[in-house]
Amino acid sequence: MRLVSDLDEEFAGTDLDLSIWLPHYLPAWSSRAASAATWTVSGSCLTLSIPREQALWCADDHRPALRVSGVQTGSRSGPVGSTLGQQSFRSNQVVREEQPRFQGHLTAGGRVEIRCRMELSARSMASLWMVGFEEVPEQCGEICVFEVFGRSVADGFADVGTGVKAIRDPGLAQDFAAPSVEVDVAQFHTYAVEWTPGGPATFSVDDRPVRRAARTPVYPLQLMLAVFDFPEWTNGADDHLEPKLVVDYVRSSGSSRRRPRHRRSHAPRSA
Repeated sequence: MRLVSDLDEEFAGTDLDLSIWLPHYLPAWSSRAASAATWTVSGSCLTLSIPREQALWCADDHRPALRVSGVQTGSRSGPVGSTLGQQSFRSNQVVREEQPRFQGHLTAGGRVEIRCRMELSARSMASLWMVGFEEVPEQCGEICVFEVFGRSVADGFADVGTGVKAIRDPGLAQDFAAPSVEVDVAQFHTYAVEWTPGGPATFSVDDRPVRRAARTPVYPLQLMLAVFDFPEWTNGADDHLEPKLVVDYVRSSGSSRRRPRHRRSHAPRSA
């Protein structure tokens, strides 16, 4: 499989680069229409949000009920009725809408870095993770750069989930944890991972290592970036809130060496 060159995405202008990002969350299991993200690009930031009127994702199939706005740098599936899709969430799940092969950005080692902030409630979460492109079903392991649930956020600390999730890859072991980190996720911070295929990974927040994993996937990975809302968790108490993930930049390099970057003279505007 051809790997795509390094990514240095700063979200200039007002449009999402659709040659890199697909603004739908795992559309094979529903449809592109039903999995479309709510997004804006302004002030050199991408904002993913979940407004009150946004419908549930896979409403008749996924439990717990969830809403999601996500973008991803790869997508593929088999024909309708087959089980050949990415990140199936139950056994024998079948494709409802066949997806064309899309390779916006695939990586197989190096460094992935994001600078972002989050507006979360007790029932929402945000994450950047990488998943196997799944040329074969076993190539489905994940590297989670960060995963933050709003219910873990308090007093300048948050549980920041990082690590490797085996899913159905027999060559991987589950190696995921969410240590408490001194970080105000409502402000911009940098979350990153450096890894070698099949080897170790180091996860960091603002260049401070927070944990390590021993073994990573050996196949190409696509980026997944999303904000989630789980309405049943608070029985409607937070219906008026709009979860957001505001992204300043995303960078992916085949080299594990951190590349210098021009810094803005001020924090980017919230979209």
